[in-house]
Amino acid sequence: MTSNYAKAFRVVRATFGLQQAELAKRIGISPSQLCLIEKGRRQPSLRVIGSLASTMGIPSSLVTLLASHPDEIANQDISDLANALLRLLVSASGSQQEPLPLGE
Repeated sequence: MTSNYAKAFRVVRATFGLQQAELAKRIGISPSQLCLIEKGRRQPSLRVIGSLASTMGIPSSLVTLLASHPDEIANQDISDLANALLRLLVSASGSQQEPLPLGE
């Protein structure tokens, strides 16, 4: 089963309210390359995935999770990712309280 990075990139872009050209510029690729990724005609390189994650301030594992088919993650321990996602959500909400790591 192939990961669906087209969906992941569209979700991230929509979440941050960016146009394709703006996101492409921020992550250092051409708008046409981003268009091909979002249409599923090209797979992004690890560099592009990493650039998307670092530029948007999200864990690269979240991008991978968004691109994953449910069957691919069915038996995976995703506690580290869940904790990173929780921290991201708390920081986005403006809350001053830092969440505790999972399992504490």
